[in-house]
Amino acid sequence: MYNAKYIVPGIVVFLILATLPFWWSSIFVPGYKTPELALPKDQDKCIESADYMKANHMQMLNDWRDRVVRQGERLYTATDGKVYEMSLQNTCMKCHTNKAEFCDKCHDTASVNPYCWQCHQAPRGNEQ
Repeated sequence: MYNAKYIVPGIVVFLILATLPFWWSSIFVPGYKTPELALPKDQDKCIESADYMKANHMQMLNDWRDRVVRQGERLYTATDGKVYEMSLQNTCMKCHTNKAEFCDKCHDTASVNPYCWQCHQAPRGNEQ
């Protein structure tokens, strides 16, 4: 093989450098941990299932906003048939009263900066 003494070590060094980020993160970076949320004490169920809300709450809030502002609809019928007011402040924040203990924990972990609080007043729990 022509210049094998240079090519083989070069390939080995390239493979080590190309895969280094994967090895480094698997060894030295801790795995993802789901944040512990402060759930409402007096409620055992959200308007939809927890799995549905984890995956779709952002789409649901955008849909609610559009339906309330553009179409004037104010009521949401959940999959269990119960009817709720489509309101972040009056429905969601009635149970999730502390933004720092509920919203921020997941959003900070996922490095998401939602724009909900540019218009709505953020709940602060029992703080004054």
